[in-house]
Amino acid sequence: MIQRTLQNVLTQYIGKGKAILLIGARQVGKSTLFRMMTQSMAEDNILWLNCDLQSVRDMLYNPSLAGLQLLINNKSVVVIDEAQRVENIGLTLKVIVDNFPNIQLLVTGSSALDLRSKINEPLTGRKIEYHLFPISTGELYAAKGLITTSEMLETRLIYGSYPDVLFGSLPPEKALTELTESYLYKDILDLEGMRKPAVLQKLLVALALQIGSEVSYHELSKTVEVDSKTVEKYIDILEKCYIVFRLNSFSRNIRTELTKGKKIYFYDLGVRNAVLQAFAPLELRQDKGALWENFFIAERMKYNHYSDRLVKSYFWRTTEKQEIDYIEESNGELHLFEMKWNEKKQSAKIPNQFIEQYHPQKTDVITTANYLTYLI
Repeated sequence: MIQRTLQNVLTQYIGKGKAILLIGARQVGKSTLFRMMTQSMAEDNILWLNCDLQSVRDMLYNPSLAGLQLLINNKSVVVIDEAQRVENIGLTLKVIVDNFPNIQLLVTGSSALDLRSKINEPLTGRKIEYHLFPISTGELYAAKGLITTSEMLETRLIYGSYPDVLFGSLPPEKALTELTESYLYKDILDLEGMRKPAVLQKLLVALALQIGSEVSYHELSKTVEVDSKTVEKYIDILEKCYIVFRLNSFSRNIRTELTKGKKIYFYDLGVRNAVLQAFAPLELRQDKGALWENFFIAERMKYNHYSDRLVKSYFWRTTEKQEIDYIEESNGELHLFEMKWNEKKQSAKIPNQFIEQYHPQKTDVITTANYLTYLI
């Protein structure tokens, strides 16, 4: 069992009078994390409510205060799992927080799109919210040590970092097929407006083939044969369901900068490779550089979130094709990253135009020899 970084972070909020909200894709370990947080408590003090069950959804939809009192009874902890499945769940959570001050409310949700729209206003000032991602490099290092973490790098570049993929009983390719078809796609296709599974699949393939490259909604629309507004809408939903994330281009003053460019990466490379059915070993692959770039940026985002670092993330590119892989802006300072799969390449060629205009505080070249320094 891998202890998640957020366990210690979230435990400090127990008993502070706020709902603890944990959002992330299905199967990243949200319920397991809450079980680990409550394992020292008596089981008869905990009420677990699984909102995948229709009977539970019926009980939580617009309940009366008396109904909630009967449901909660004398429990001290209430766990509401997959809360986005309940209509008007935000109002129900608000009633529990406001009327049961001695109850610790723990809530998981797998769809930011659904969940946030239902809880943000009702729970203003009443919640602590964090995101849980597939197992991070820091978590793997803390549990397994340096040697195992280093040895598992290729596995994670090909099969990703979902708990059941890394440590489950099924072969990784089978586990990924179950994960994508049974959980991730299901959540997306259940959302209103997602009526074209074939378009979604074509779009995912197109995005999977372009990681590390700048994407154009117009070009994608021609590939998947829908209009660009539909492409943008689908990508927005994919992002809110924790399949992909976008990096915007960094721009301030230089006339040749691309001001509206975007790169799209996958939160988990196993999902990306499952989309393409591409599980060949690294020595046979032509996309090692793109995998490495996606891997580091996704892992760095996990590191920043779990460390409560307020960071804005970008890439930079000009019309003359000068570029910087990844930029973090924090407290007005710029940290530049260049990803190199070949660990012999230790120098970064940062365009003078960028240096003279923005005066970055730090520049690092990330290779397989030093990447752990930036992730643990």
